[in-house]
Amino acid sequence: MYIFKKVEDLQNYLTQLRESGKSIGFVPTMGALHAGHISLIEQANQGSDITVCSIFVNPTQFDNADDLKKYARNLPKDAKMLGDALTNVLFAPNIDEVYPPGLETEVDLDFGQLTKVMEGRFRTGHFEGMVQVVNRLLNIVAPDSLYMGQKDFQQAAIVKNMLEQQKRKTQLVVCPIIREPHGLAMSSRNERLSAEDRTLAKVLHEALLEAKQNIQQSDITSIKNAAQEKIASAGLKLDYFEIADANTLLPIAAADQSTEIVACVAAFLKDVRLIDNMILLKAISR
Repeated sequence: MYIFKKVEDLQNYLTQLRESGKSIGFVPTMGALHAGHISLIEQANQGSDITVCSIFVNPTQFDNADDLKKYARNLPKDAKMLGDALTNVLFAPNIDEVYPPGLETEVDLDFGQLTKVMEGRFRTGHFEGMVQVVNRLLNIVAPDSLYMGQKDFQQAAIVKNMLEQQKRKTQLVVCPIIREPHGLAMSSRNERLSAEDRTLAKVLHEALLEAKQNIQQSDITSIKNAAQEKIASAGLKLDYFEIADANTLLPIAAADQSTEIVACVAAFLKDVRLIDNMILLKAISR
């Protein structure tokens, strides 16, 4: 595995690969890697000739300075995991490489309601910062395919919209959520949870499963109320439990209002904020 810290060095190397006909798959991360990230690497390895993974803790997408400070960082451990997973290239830049002085990196696009609902209501500026860094990294790497996890469902929906608006040729591949044995969605933030906390946190997955089981038998309000009560009774502080159209992310009032429905949840367990989601109903391809 090659490790690059400079944009120019990385681009020179990737240009050589492209000229030899190699396709590039890209997995952007903020490090603190786990099996969920590695599943993205494996998907990229299968779908591309060369897999590039970036590790960059992006300051512009944190609305909480303390959360940024606490974010787990362990580049040597992450690099070993990537090497073991047969990653071809690791890009680990510093802030000045991603946001060099004098370069305008903000993205001026209208995402409509995609950035305003759910996470957008609770994390001011988060999606603007996420779009900024993903756009910048795409400009640097110029991949054929971009691999992202379903766990950040809203993030993936916004990136898909950005790619469409910009008319990029990069294909977005959204990969399934990887879960711990008791159902908790794998996340770098889980490192801050005790074993007891992780057991409590499985209530998020349980609430999503119950919503999926009941989506065609119960009304949306009853499903949401049951989920909210279940999560609160486990001791978590809920930000939201929303049932929405999977494409627009707008809340729905009845299951017959959409052919593809997703449930998304965010809650605090002590000072750790956890998110999860599940497709409740999906259109049948014909």
